[in-house]
Amino acid sequence: MERRAFRLNGFLVLLVLLVLAAIAAVVSPTVLGPAWVVVFVLAASGFTVVNPNEAKVVQFFGRYIGTVEEAGFTWVLPFSNKSKVTLRVRNFETAKLKVNDADGNPVEIAAVVVYKVSDAAKAKFSVDDYENYIAIQSEAAVRHLATTHPYDSHDPGRTSLRDGAEVATELTAELRDRTELAGIEVLEARITHLAYAPEIAQAMLVRQQAGQVVAARTRIVEGAVGMVHLALDRLAAEGVVELDEERKAQMVSNLLVVLCGDRAIQPVVNTGSLYA
Repeated sequence: MERRAFRLNGFLVLLVLLVLAAIAAVVSPTVLGPAWVVVFVLAASGFTVVNPNEAKVVQFFGRYIGTVEEAGFTWVLPFSNKSKVTLRVRNFETAKLKVNDADGNPVEIAAVVVYKVSDAAKAKFSVDDYENYIAIQSEAAVRHLATTHPYDSHDPGRTSLRDGAEVATELTAELRDRTELAGIEVLEARITHLAYAPEIAQAMLVRQQAGQVVAARTRIVEGAVGMVHLALDRLAAEGVVELDEERKAQMVSNLLVVLCGDRAIQPVVNTGSLYA
């Protein structure tokens, strides 16, 4: 949609107008002077200044003429309306939204979106207010993301909201699709706030702690079984002591209690026979 508008160097046009004004004043100031003043005023309406990282969308009586993006003093078609659109990189942070995740748990979520205008004409004419448009679309995309993923996933093949890189990539891709028609390029979108809603936060904290305890105990048991197996194999291989099945079972039980217990164990020294 966007196209380049006809433009001339503003300083060159101004110089030409001044030279012509001087000629008119010398040749016939009484006749050409008033007419030239009118011409100069009309031509001066085409002057505009474009700042760096800024675009001017030019309209002539409602018709889109083109866009000027080159920074500097510029002259375009007189009597045209020149609307400023910033091309700077901008960011927007959504409010903290309360949404139910894929498992039905209420969570609070917010995200920051980094974007810039890539097509000034689309940003001007395709939507009423592109800043408000990106804000609404960002909140809609964040809500959709939260409802399609769980806060925390115990399935290795399932993406959760806590998987930062994957979630950010998905959110960025969805926002790019939503904002393309408005001439906006989304550079990055990331979650900045993620927490369970206050009414279930304490219960979910207990659940997470229980999960961590179970996971830790599982690792401890796996390690303890390996150590017991290694001890029995070493005793048998080096012929340190011969144990029957009952004594092996008792030794395994004692080692597991020592290795898996969460408190210090008080050892008991047997000074008699092994079978006493």
